[in-house]
Amino acid sequence: MSTPPSDVAAPPATSAPPVSITGRALPNGLAAFLVFFSSGAVLVLETVALRLVGPYVGVTLQVTSSVIGIALAAIAYGAWSGGWLADRRNPRSLLAPAMVLAGIATAVTLPVVRYAGEVLRGGAASGILLLVALAVFVPAALLAAVTPLVVKLQLADLRRTGQVVGRLSGIGTLGGITATFLTGFVLVAALRSTVIVLTLAVALGLVGIGLGWYLRRQEPTELPGPARAALAVLGLVGAGLTTVAPNPCDIETAYHCARVTSDPNRSTGRTLLLNSAQHSYVDLADPLHLEYAYTKWIGAVADVAAPTGQRLDALHLGGGGFTVPRYLTATRPGTDNVVFEIDGGLVELGERQLGVRTGPDLRAVVGDARMLVAGEPTDSRDLVVGDAFGHLVVPWHLATREMAAEVRRVTRPGGVYVQNVIDYPPLRFIRAELATVAAEFTHVALIAPPEALAEQQGSNFLIVGSDAPLPVDAVRARLQEVDPKVSLLVGAELTEFVGAALVLTDDYAPVDQLLATA
Repeated sequence: MSTPPSDVAAPPATSAPPVSITGRALPNGLAAFLVFFSSGAVLVLETVALRLVGPYVGVTLQVTSSVIGIALAAIAYGAWSGGWLADRRNPRSLLAPAMVLAGIATAVTLPVVRYAGEVLRGGAASGILLLVALAVFVPAALLAAVTPLVVKLQLADLRRTGQVVGRLSGIGTLGGITATFLTGFVLVAALRSTVIVLTLAVALGLVGIGLGWYLRRQEPTELPGPARAALAVLGLVGAGLTTVAPNPCDIETAYHCARVTSDPNRSTGRTLLLNSAQHSYVDLADPLHLEYAYTKWIGAVADVAAPTGQRLDALHLGGGGFTVPRYLTATRPGTDNVVFEIDGGLVELGERQLGVRTGPDLRAVVGDARMLVAGEPTDSRDLVVGDAFGHLVVPWHLATREMAAEVRRVTRPGGVYVQNVIDYPPLRFIRAELATVAAEFTHVALIAPPEALAEQQGSNFLIVGSDAPLPVDAVRARLQEVDPKVSLLVGAELTEFVGAALVLTDDYAPVDQLLATA
């Protein structure tokens, strides 16, 4: 085989060479600011996205995982696209439009999520992923493109490539960390989600406009007229849609999108909705009125847990509308009700709109029930009511054997623990939770509709536990008075229903997965 002569030219490359960078690098301070700010804005969006989609699809492990996953996908695609564009266009001409577009996309997120949320409402995985993508993907991808554009501009000296990339990467990470803490600890507690999102959108737009002005002064680059017009139209459309988009919240607390509605059939009836799901019903004029079936079951157990009229020392894990504490105060004067409620905003809302009156017979303690129960004295409560939910799910750390052991420690000998649980066919979670409570309490019973026990529908279930024999006959008789169709399972029937269900522990409590329908 012959060797080609040395003076023969090599064939031309098939791919076009990257576009060279024109003009000087950005000042280091400006470059650091852009990377810090854009990376932080992504994390603000990610954190607030949970608040935006929660009213429609809940706040479950699947929703949280979807927000994290979609945000990471947006960062990946945005960074890849930004790097690709930086090699083919002058990054100086792209930075300002990217920031302005990110601001517009952030503003448009509000109406898009609120209109789409009404259509995608529910817990279907496809609906969750689509709604989260609408909330996060476009603005996060645009913001993620900023860093590679800035990096390209700063790489004038190839001998300092590692230093430049490492420094800007670190600054971007610090921006994300700062935004995460600031949003989670300060912004969400102080501002409505609408205010946070619109403020971020305005800030991004102003930074983009200011950056464009600065760059044109340094090196004139003109954005084409049609592009400028398109950005202006998009901004106006986004602002207009935001003003007319439906808002599912009357009040935003640190944990919930809350609303109180009046009952059209009962002038003094009020319904508390959290993330658009009904959580409590209160009759302002009649604390004896229990609207929901599960509250009637709790009332029935409380009615026979001690002689009629005898005061109780009651502990409530979760406050909601404070329906059960008001009922106990009315039926058993002198009862000491202590309510552990993680959301201080709900306590304030209850005092303003639901007739909650704290005082000697009702004390509300704001904090996580798991932490607060650990500080309660042993054998200090006659009745413990577990009614804490994150959307429609019992928080996993309140559903474990370790939590049940703390509740048993606090409950006096002969005292009763009642726990409200929501589950759907094939009823894996309620079976596991029954097994968990039975691992700590000697005597356990279950109250539920027959259709739910037959796996024909989802429902509330009420677990009843005690170290003393339960007054089963008295409970059944009282249930017949308040809800004749409900079933009470004990003994062999209950054992058969639970089957080989696992006991949930702090080390393994897949609550969200157990609740997933088959």
